Amino acid sequence: MKELFKPIEINSLRIKNRIAMPAMHLGYCENGFVTDRLVDFYEERAKGGAGLIIVGGCAIDHHGYPSMIKIDDDKYIPGLSRLTEAVKKHGAAISAQLFQAGRYSYSFMFGVEPVAPSPVPSKLTRQTPRELTGDEVLEMIEAFGTSALRAKQAGFSAVEVIASAGYLVSQFLSPITNLRRDRFGGELENRMLFGIEVAKNIRQKVGPDYPVFFRVGGNDFMPGGNTNDEIRLFCVELEKAGVDAINVTGGWHETLVPQITMGVPRGNYVYLATRIKQMVNIPVIACNRINDPVLAESILFDGLADMVGMARGLIADPELPLKAAQGRINDIRRCVGCNQGCLDTVFTGGKVSCLVNARAGREFELQTSPPVRLKNVLVVGGGPAGLEAARVAAGRGHRVTLWEKSGSLGGQLNIASIPPGRQEFSLLVDYFAYQMKELGIQVELNKEATVENVLEFGADAVIVATGASPISPPIQGSDGGNVVQAWDVLASEVNTGGKVAIIGGGAVGCETALFLACKGTISPETMHFLALNRAETWERLVELASRGIKEVTIIEMRRSAGADMGQSTRWTVLQELHRYGVKVITGAVADEITASGVYIKKGEQRELVEADTVVMAVGSRPESSLCELLKERVKEIYMVGDAVSPRKALDAVYDGFTAGEVL
Repeated sequence: MKELFKPIEINSLRIKNRIAMPAMHLGYCENGFVTDRLVDFYEERAKGGAGLIIVGGCAIDHHGYPSMIKIDDDKYIPGLSRLTEAVKKHGAAISAQLFQAGRYSYSFMFGVEPVAPSPVPSKLTRQTPRELTGDEVLEMIEAFGTSALRAKQAGFSAVEVIASAGYLVSQFLSPITNLRRDRFGGELENRMLFGIEVAKNIRQKVGPDYPVFFRVGGNDFMPGGNTNDEIRLFCVELEKAGVDAINVTGGWHETLVPQITMGVPRGNYVYLATRIKQMVNIPVIACNRINDPVLAESILFDGLADMVGMARGLIADPELPLKAAQGRINDIRRCVGCNQGCLDTVFTGGKVSCLVNARAGREFELQTSPPVRLKNVLVVGGGPAGLEAARVAAGRGHRVTLWEKSGSLGGQLNIASIPPGRQEFSLLVDYFAYQMKELGIQVELNKEATVENVLEFGADAVIVATGASPISPPIQGSDGGNVVQAWDVLASEVNTGGKVAIIGGGAVGCETALFLACKGTISPETMHFLALNRAETWERLVELASRGIKEVTIIEMRRSAGADMGQSTRWTVLQELHRYGVKVITGAVADEITASGVYIKKGEQRELVEADTVVMAVGSRPESSLCELLKERVKEIYMVGDAVSPRKALDAVYDGFTAGEVL
């Protein structure tokens, strides 16, 4: 890890290592003011060893989101100063990211009309912004400059402008959203002018020695938008305008190319930063889907970038840098890219949390402490809730034994990691397995708990994490030999025929459909080999990669499939279903199952969906009977995870943490 922990100097700022935490909206602020929750969150990341922490976005005017940091008035400086002091005292540098949403602003949140370079409607907000006048453009440039000066006064080590993701600066840069006829519109040279003038204004305000960064999208990934070629030219001009570093992410929020979901390969967009680095002489930060310090080290060692950005990686484990520096790689709790607690929460106006780290955003609230009395604890169930409960309890000093009735740890995480693009869930299983060994937890596999053996064990406290089991709905013919459960399909415990009907279009049904639809498609490695050797046409390669040997149909009674998925993931899954040729029938009820398939009803119509195999994916029920039988016979008993109620893995881990802490 020599490159990762080598200091770097950016203008007058010396950063102790090459790990940056990019800005991410957290939802922790109140009316723009810094809160204790925000300070605690970032201070823990500073303690954990991050070199540079970029906070934000920090709204430069009244268009910021309600729970976002504001920096458009001096009244916010005391809180911002408290934040910078808390971070800097642990040796980390801290930058404020200056934010203006442009057409991504919501009028219903602020009571003000969104403004933008041109009145081009936004698919994200479903609103049409008002075009900025020439004078308002100059005022906006000035607002960036005065906000940057305010950041300097508040003690920030540097300032960053967000010129990515489809926000205001990138709206000026893009031919899609900039239709202006004045000097700020037209050819690329003119469209770059707004961002360049922002950089110059900031430089004039903060002086020559204060570090100024720009966060750019390395490619808009929007039809008709800027590619990496245009962005490279923009970065060259930014360097001339006095910018000290370029922070490179991917495309706009509206792009149909996934950016940071689990299915995106690790380090997928490093190439965008690398191509920009070839054009400039200032440091370049590579971002997106970098959750592993080994990968980060290789990026730096190969000269692909000068720093690496780990936003969600540091949400998942604030101590990632310290653990990496100490060689404790297996002890790192890696981000799995699920988006359940972060992006999905942001898009619904909530506060960021984390599936793998129950303490994220609750650093003060959820502090582990030594127990009053050490106990002999039995955990029944080795899924995410049980494993987290065991980890926390053992970490506090309790003697912990865990029973798992199957032959492996992980529970439904093992099933969740099987569908294409969902493999990262296995990282959490690996982490838990390592913790069981490190903490000396007695793990007994293939051990099914009964009332008798639990009572015989004689634990001081029992944590029941027995999970859930799949539901078999009362459909005529559902007991037929051609009917199987989705969990068994994903676990490869049953075979399916060439035509498959899946009853249930929630997350499990959709992911099972993708799993089956990919059977017979070529692997990424094969596609790479064939493409490089021009063995097949591009059209045939796409066909080979996206058309398998099975015909798969989803039957969903609701109006749309994937309704129980997070907003940031659902659209990618639906896009994949279409790409792999999965037929999705919505608004339909399964009426009868026969050897020929499934008869469905849509209104008054009844029709047959032909299928050799019918897969049930209609939900699950809690396995709570053990707890019910024990609760009057065990003094201290807790039930956690899906045994309480089937929910997301995020809820299961949180349940496990709180149970392990309360003992």
